[in-house]
Amino acid sequence: MAKKHVQAEPGDQGRIEVIFEKPHLLGALFGEYDQNLVAIENRLGVYIAARGNKLQIEGNAEAAGRARDVLTGLYNRIVGGQQIDAGAVEAVIAMSAEPTLDGIIRTDVSQPPSVMIRTRKKTIVPRSTMQIRYMEALARDQMIFALGPAGTGKTYLAVAQAVSQLITGSVDRLILSRPAVEAGERLGFLPGDMKDKVDPYLRPLYDALYDTLPAEQVERRITSGEIEIAPLAFMRGRTLANAFIILDEAQNTSAAQMKMFLTRFGENSRMVICGDPKQVDLPVPGTSGLADAVSKLEGIEGIATIRFGAADVVRHPIVGRIVEAYEGKDA
Repeated sequence: MAKKHVQAEPGDQGRIEVIFEKPHLLGALFGEYDQNLVAIENRLGVYIAARGNKLQIEGNAEAAGRARDVLTGLYNRIVGGQQIDAGAVEAVIAMSAEPTLDGIIRTDVSQPPSVMIRTRKKTIVPRSTMQIRYMEALARDQMIFALGPAGTGKTYLAVAQAVSQLITGSVDRLILSRPAVEAGERLGFLPGDMKDKVDPYLRPLYDALYDTLPAEQVERRITSGEIEIAPLAFMRGRTLANAFIILDEAQNTSAAQMKMFLTRFGENSRMVICGDPKQVDLPVPGTSGLADAVSKLEGIEGIATIRFGAADVVRHPIVGRIVEAYEGKDA
């Protein structure tokens, strides 16, 4: 546990002292060459001085309080066995400024997250408030629509949850699919058979699998049929029971394709539909099947809709700034 002492300063300035009870963990907390402390100082505009197992934070009172919560949250995550990298530091800093649904009290980043996903290769924790809600929905609801820009973790977290349920036996199969819609290219000009032609479109799904399962397990489970990766067209005429089914790039489905996919839902199954409504690549203008489905199904019991924005991008911080520049702060 970290102990906190606060001293008020004139001019809306604050000085906060934090005492950590396990000094041997401070190397991981501070980062190589104190890079984590430097990141917090730069992002929050505070000054942090370390003396033994004590940290003194000086700066604007609100910023100093955020820095204290960020440091305490990172420390508690390390105590809990989690690894801290630059992305985790950025995520906790960002979460410290996010309001809750009532818009008054910010997320309590000083405590480890209450939800996580365990896979063979890693334990995955949320890196934004919206990811917390998404991961709760993944564990609770039968069907989830995950909407938002690239880099928010929509597909990655869905694959991680699916892998977790597969290795625990909650489902028998993991089915990953996406429409093979060209974004300016033509499938016919690509070399190889149909599998070779569509595999590049499915590569993000493979990447998420290899990040959560050892490579030999991925290959073995694909060979055995426990994991199936296929274009959307291959779903027609099937009923998918005891399966975790993920549709990626769902904004590139037509309304008819989306209806076909959703009605594949079978007994003891879970379905996640991921897409960015602002990145539609359909060759013929018209209503995206994703937008059509959300408008018809949102609010139905057992179906959750999670909307990510530019602020939820958890890739390199510059990706969030790019999304914001293209789509605005409320994207």
